[in-house]
Amino acid sequence: EGIFESYRFYKKNPDLVLVDTKLIAQAPARFFASGIADALATWVEVRSVVAFGGQTMAGGRPTIAAQAIAKRCEEVLFEHGRLAYESVQAQVVTPALEAVVEANTLLSGLGFESGGLAAAHAIHNGFTALDGEIHHLTHGEKVAFGTLVQLALEEHPQEEIERYIALYTDLGLPVTLEDVKLKDASREDIVKVGEAATAEGETIHSGFNVTADEVADAIIAADRYSKAYQAKRKQ
Repeated sequence: EGIFESYRFYKKNPDLVLVDTKLIAQAPARFFASGIADALATWVEVRSVVAFGGQTMAGGRPTIAAQAIAKRCEEVLFEHGRLAYESVQAQVVTPALEAVVEANTLLSGLGFESGGLAAAHAIHNGFTALDGEIHHLTHGEKVAFGTLVQLALEEHPQEEIERYIALYTDLGLPVTLEDVKLKDASREDIVKVGEAATAEGETIHSGFNVTADEVADAIIAADRYSKAYQAKRKQ
């Protein structure tokens, strides 16, 4: 717990990243869903950095290759995410699982590194301004809600936002303030998150020109959008 401090950069990338999908299939499905949530933020953030003319974490411009990889990452997760999640729950290796593991690790990694981060991860970091149960959530679970907040900050048709809410819901990921253990948070608390998310040097500035109040509004809006979707789904 405590305030988010900084990102760490290393001089060298790993020589090899080896992922045994049989091991992944035997791990808790919650961790797998969290990986999907983190990877689903990739394209949402990269496209906003590109549109804004922002920079990547390393200080360069997003490459065309990064955009293509980030976009394909999102497509793979929507195409295969649910089937892959079911595979992990059954502890079996399937083509869907293989595709999603590649999207979660390789495509998301290359996409974000050469494409940039924006609001979703800044809002994740903003949550560190609050104490309490929220810190029992995984990184990916907090990023899932942060991604919905970023979508709420942008101009999207209802179907686009609900497409994400639907996938998160099917993967057991948090989509409301109650889900992220902030059901009783005051407006003042939410503004604190907005202030931390818009602190100097935060990634949100790569994709947006926004205030803490606007982020707070988007947090409350994202919660409402999800509740409205859930109510519609129950009918």
